[in-house]
Amino acid sequence: MASNYYGNIFMVVAPSGAGKSSLVNALLAQDSAVMLSISCTTRPPRPGEKENEHYRFVDKDEFIRMRDNQALLEWAEVHGNFYGTPRDRIEQAIAQGLDVLLEIDWQGARQIRQHFPEAIGIFILPPSIEALEARLYARGQDAPQVISRRLLAAGSEMSHVSEFQYVIINQEFSVAISQLAQIVAATRLRYATQAARNAHLFSQLGISSTPS
Repeated sequence: MASNYYGNIFMVVAPSGAGKSSLVNALLAQDSAVMLSISCTTRPPRPGEKENEHYRFVDKDEFIRMRDNQALLEWAEVHGNFYGTPRDRIEQAIAQGLDVLLEIDWQGARQIRQHFPEAIGIFILPPSIEALEARLYARGQDAPQVISRRLLAAGSEMSHVSEFQYVIINQEFSVAISQLAQIVAATRLRYATQAARNAHLFSQLGISSTPS
């Protein structure tokens, strides 16, 4: 991590139905030092969605202004609506020593790495295609034809798993959340993070804050 940043960035990616959101929510519930990045979108709020909790809701003109002013780390257009990751809140959070977690797709992860090459990528895999299909049906949120499209998309998404440092196979939820928490804990013990967060101690001990 750059010397003026104390926090880490975690990018969690998975095909629909692999359990990404459940794992992320469980991690956030048990680790108060991890902050979820709130994306901005031009689509209107859905019932129950709250500003700055689910999304930052902006109009198209504001979104384009943010994009053109380099205020977004990544952005995409999906079904006629724009989605993006604001730069300011992530930079503020990691400068204050908070770790930031992004629920994102593999394309967004590529864009994030252009700004933060040291960001940690974590890919969540299902134990099988059959299990993924069963989970999608069990959610009861989509019509069969939509589930078929999601399964086709999953194959394309999972072909990018080699771009990520860590892979969690979400077969048993309790094991998967433990593994996700272990990745976060281990990342905090990396030399660069420890040196940034404990600069005074490193100086007292005569240890360089720059890795050799």
